[in-house]
Amino acid sequence: MKKEELFKLKEKALANLREKIDYNKVYIDDKGNFKLKGDFYENQKRLVLKNCGIIDPSSIEDYIGLDGYKALYKAIYELDQREIIDIVKDSGLRGRGGAGFPVGRKWEAAYREDSPIKYIICNADEGDPGAFMDRSVLELDPHSVLEAMAIGAFAIGANKGFIYVRAEYPKAVKALEKAIKDAKAYNLLGENILDSDFSFDIELRLGAGAFVCGEGTALMESIEGKRGMPRNKEYRTTVKGLWGKPTVINNVESLANIGQIINKGPAWFRTFGTEKSPGTKVFALSGKVKRAGLVEVAMGTSINTIVYDIGKGIQDDKEAKAVQTGGPSGGCIPKRLFDTSCDFESLKAIGSIMGSGGMVVMDEDDCMVDVARFFLEFSVDESCGKCTPCRIGNKRLFEMLDDLTKGKADQESLDKLDELAHIVAETSLCGLGKSSPNPIISTMKYFYDEYETHIGKTKTCPAKRCLSLLNYDIGEACIGCGKCKRLCPAQAISGEVRNKHEINQDKCIKCGQCKENCPIDAICLG
Repeated sequence: MKKEELFKLKEKALANLREKIDYNKVYIDDKGNFKLKGDFYENQKRLVLKNCGIIDPSSIEDYIGLDGYKALYKAIYELDQREIIDIVKDSGLRGRGGAGFPVGRKWEAAYREDSPIKYIICNADEGDPGAFMDRSVLELDPHSVLEAMAIGAFAIGANKGFIYVRAEYPKAVKALEKAIKDAKAYNLLGENILDSDFSFDIELRLGAGAFVCGEGTALMESIEGKRGMPRNKEYRTTVKGLWGKPTVINNVESLANIGQIINKGPAWFRTFGTEKSPGTKVFALSGKVKRAGLVEVAMGTSINTIVYDIGKGIQDDKEAKAVQTGGPSGGCIPKRLFDTSCDFESLKAIGSIMGSGGMVVMDEDDCMVDVARFFLEFSVDESCGKCTPCRIGNKRLFEMLDDLTKGKADQESLDKLDELAHIVAETSLCGLGKSSPNPIISTMKYFYDEYETHIGKTKTCPAKRCLSLLNYDIGEACIGCGKCKRLCPAQAISGEVRNKHEINQDKCIKCGQCKENCPIDAICLG
């Protein structure tokens, strides 16, 4: 496609899009922007997700109709490499994959390297439990990522890019394959893009589900055909990355911002968010919230706004207890701190992290010791095993937490748990290992009283989640129907018909069948 043909196609594509959109779900505001209807979106600022749910992701024409590839044209024909990098730097865009490193500085470092071969990688290995931000962008707006990678490649002087995406995302893989094929057909990828002397190609690489491959150096090892394990940080990836060449790695959400920043300028981007954390952030809101889903808000929006204004509060109108941000390596934030702003600095200050954007809401029925145990079990399973602190340390941490939930711990156990958690955080090789103890550190900081009840004289779980610390008892309301006795797999229940039954606590395996099936709710857990 010749460069002048892009704008002719845009006009035609926009007209077609206006005709085919569903106006019951979408409206056009006074500035000509397409937006989704519904109160779920009223408190959101959708920049990254602006096309999601509006365009047909399989149609490159729909994307072009909404200014798609306009930024790439501008980068190639109106800006030079230095100007592109300065625009991204001035925008203050920080990496949305978790670390928050400035994207412009990363591009600048790679640009300065004198190498004929450079690479740009999109990290789409989204492995956090409950996270689906990157997946949604890839499935619903794949061209935003391809365009941004081409702009970044032009800026740093790369001719080859890779998208490392989880094989568990077949719909995203299919969308990317179609988008790459169409972009090449329209001369927006491949040789002499838009009739210029710039050539750039993108290749998909599928990950096999290893959580550690979300870490940049482990990801590169995997692309090179090696076992996905983090490298020692002798050099930055912008100096020696993929196959020893300068390499830029950005995650999906970071890249999805680039086109708009080039088109509208850094000042526009800074109208959203905070001074140190400009722009928006996409969160996967899940857990005990009434209305879960993808939420995009300006950086600096409070947790309260996300949970109560957008998420409409806690299921069954129960009391919120905590929110866990940042995936399995994030921290648990108590309800009293829900006024905290969601930005890099504010979350770090209270012992949590932004992470890639997972946000799990917990209520009064959740045990924070059990929550920490759950996330540590994930980290143990997903450790690559390269460094001792993560491989062995996290295993010991999990065992300590498991003992706590089973009533086998004491005060000395708590002291050792706290000490080892900090040792693992300080001495692990990569960022995943360093952050894996965060669920322990944060819950011990804010919910220490729950840890104490698990080791006290009575050794109880206030939330009634740790079954080893609880007993099933049959109350006086029992009518002696015998249903619980017949269903008990351990034969722990005795009693005659029409007489109150009893549970032998030594035999009881705490499966819950008796309580679940009692016709008059005469069995209590305490």
